[in-house]
Amino acid sequence: MPGTPLSGERVRGIVSAGGYVPRSRLRRAEVAAFLGSGGGKGARAVASHDEDTTTMGVEAARLALRSAPAAAVGAVWFATASPAYLDKTNATAVHAALRLPGEVPAVDFGGGLRSGVGALAAALDGSTTTLVVMADQRDGLPGGADESAGGDAAAALVVGDGGTGAPLIARYLGGASATDEFLDRWRTPGDRRSRAWEERFGETRYAVLGRDAWARALKAAGVEAAAVDHLVVTGMHGRAAKALASKLGVREDAAHDDLGTTVGQAGAAHPGLVLASMLESAGPDQVVALVHLADGADVLVFRTTGARTAWAPARPVADQVAAGADLPYGKFLAWRGMLTPEPPRRPEPQRVSAPAAWRNESWKFGFVGSRDRTSGAVHLPPARVSMTGGAVDDMEPAAMADLVGTVVTFTVDRLAYSPSPPIVFAVVDFEGGGRFPVELTDIDADALRIGDHVEMTFRRLFSADGIHDYFWKARPVPGPGAPAAQG
Repeated sequence: MPGTPLSGERVRGIVSAGGYVPRSRLRRAEVAAFLGSGGGKGARAVASHDEDTTTMGVEAARLALRSAPAAAVGAVWFATASPAYLDKTNATAVHAALRLPGEVPAVDFGGGLRSGVGALAAALDGSTTTLVVMADQRDGLPGGADESAGGDAAAALVVGDGGTGAPLIARYLGGASATDEFLDRWRTPGDRRSRAWEERFGETRYAVLGRDAWARALKAAGVEAAAVDHLVVTGMHGRAAKALASKLGVREDAAHDDLGTTVGQAGAAHPGLVLASMLESAGPDQVVALVHLADGADVLVFRTTGARTAWAPARPVADQVAAGADLPYGKFLAWRGMLTPEPPRRPEPQRVSAPAAWRNESWKFGFVGSRDRTSGAVHLPPARVSMTGGAVDDMEPAAMADLVGTVVTFTVDRLAYSPSPPIVFAVVDFEGGGRFPVELTDIDADALRIGDHVEMTFRRLFSADGIHDYFWKARPVPGPGAPAAQG
């Protein structure tokens, strides 16, 4: 059978995958209704006012690891074209939120739209179990094509050799790349919008590069085009991707949804997002191929294994796409900084203290409380003196980020400062113990009820003096009966 490893041959591939799609959706028709031009069909995903590429990357990574808890991550690679920080490594916040050991390195692959697929290809050629995290937030001028066609999303893939408790769900068969220097799309540092050359020029280059990489990738993988069961050709140059897909010789039923209509093009994160989506749809022993066009062409070919049947995605991409909630265009512009509404007349937050943030890293980034070893009382935030029994310095860490909580009471604050008022605070009781007052997000305040179930999500509270204050908020647990996200 093609792709069957020879005795002693090293086998490498994907252990788990997770895609994250923010809940807010901008209906493209709203753009034309608001501006009189622009827009289009379908919708695009929009990162909330408290999300950026770091927080979205954390959410995707949590989903990927939740489906493979036995995977021993040896490195974290974070790729984005829209980093929350320059100079400072963004992957360290992902690392801290996942509570990974200090000996696990965390580094950024940044800048270009090719960085995501490049990090994935490098991990597949590596030797360490690597968590590859991709995230992007796409901007454009109001009414422009990039604003409508773009999307915000993240993906994470655990890449390794597989092993007991964390087998490969897809074996890497082979791949190929083609690189060429030509002006297709570019953005100078500090600019929030990209510029693009006349698209027919880019199409001519991508057609040649894509076919070349495709032919060499199939040869390396040892498969014929007709054997491909799932294919996505993706890239910010939609016209080139569509044209190339029709010339690769695959069966018509192999074409997988590229999520352009429902999520939009998520730049550096998109190859990971569509690959996660394909793996969720594929059965065992099927060939999955990914083609990504950005300053060249990259092709990766996988064959799913028998372990795919037992692998259960923590929150499938399709479910997140279906759970989207509409966002008015005016609020989208405000969140993007394109429109400045009157803020609440309250003092803006001050920047966080670097020493205090470091001293409380496990609480601030990992949402780790403390549990009294004698009474079992859970303290949020962690405490030295137990509220039950009064024991002193007899606590153990209590990881709370993955627990479900119940809303005990809540208040809607329309006066406190927020980029998107009102703020909803709730007192939440967690399963197994622990009570904490926490801000809610992705919530319709009018739909919230006492007794609703919530889960924790890593968000950006605010930014002050160029410092992003990351912490945890709570959001409704998706599913029947959950309160709807804000509209």
